Amino acid sequence: MKGIISAAQQIWPSSPNFFELVNEQCDMAAKIMDGLVAYVKSTDKDKGKHISELEKEGEELKQRNLELLNTAFSTPMDREDIYRAIVDVDHVMDYAKTTVREIYLFGVEPDKYILEMTEHLSEGTQALQNGFRLLKEAPVEAEAEAQKARKAERNVEKIYRSALVDLFDMKNYTQVIQAADKDPDTRVDYTYHAVEHIMETFKRREVYRHLSNAADRLARAGSTLHDIIVKLI
Repeated sequence: MKGIISAAQQIWPSSPNFFELVNEQCDMAAKIMDGLVAYVKSTDKDKGKHISELEKEGEELKQRNLELLNTAFSTPMDREDIYRAIVDVDHVMDYAKTTVREIYLFGVEPDKYILEMTEHLSEGTQALQNGFRLLKEAPVEAEAEAQKARKAERNVEKIYRSALVDLFDMKNYTQVIQAADKDPDTRVDYTYHAVEHIMETFKRREVYRHLSNAADRLARAGSTLHDIIVKLI
């Protein structure tokens, strides 16, 4: 009897538990996003370094999951959906790491927009984590979490647009020029101050853009979760 079972396992090998494997990635993404919020509040280098270390672990999880997916005889859900979930969750982690890197390299002081966007990203990632955790046993409840993840993306995009409107408001430029023009000692340097302000504007925009991209990937992962749920129930 044992020989028959062994032969059957060789012909039809057991499938990896992709519910748990993808959820491990979501757990890591949630940790990274929590770390990003903490970093934005403090800009502590050690907190930024910790995010990079976690992202490396997340990359290893992605590679492991992709290798298992490529060699799996069968999967408990659509193979393409699993692939999309693995890649999109990984991209959320990537953008968290690069956001930290740009804040540090550009010397950008996080403002209220950056903090609010990271907080919504953290909430959305936690919803995604909950959704994949509930997926196998409670897909209907998982759908509510998928909707929360996609709502978080919409909230980030609203803040992103408000941030750009404020960033490119001409009042900010005229105030810099007027302040320099009133001071005879700095009048000759007002061009330098104006250029410096413009450079700061574009650096800050890059950070905003990275957070917006992270939100886009979060929404994609939420949509993938939704697609999986529709096929399971």
